[in-house]
Amino acid sequence: MTQTISRIAGWLALAFIAFVTLSPIYDRPSIGNPQLEHFAAFAILGLALMLGYPRRMLPIVLIVIGSAYMLEAMQLLTPDRHGRVLDALVKAVGGLCGIGAGRLVLAALQDQIDRFRKLRGQSAG
Repeated sequence: MTQTISRIAGWLALAFIAFVTLSPIYDRPSIGNPQLEHFAAFAILGLALMLGYPRRMLPIVLIVIGSAYMLEAMQLLTPDRHGRVLDALVKAVGGLCGIGAGRLVLAALQDQIDRFRKLRGQSAG
């Protein structure tokens, strides 16, 4: 169930990021420093996809980094937006940090599961 929710959240995050990135600049929501927004959005994307697809790290890395650079490049095709290498880099680093955080969460959960199984085995024997 958690994986399903994470998968939906990840793909919705990517769709929202694409919409916001390619929409006219005046339609773009802003809550703070643009670099921080880029980093946070892609960190959430990486985290959600990692939790949704825990055994698919390489495809997730490719999707996150590829979408960061592709969306920046696509901004060059819009009249009121501008693609920047720095923005793409910040997005990619944010996504990788989100993936890393997802791996840490998964490792912590696996550790808890292993401890629970060990305790159950000791109480049964």
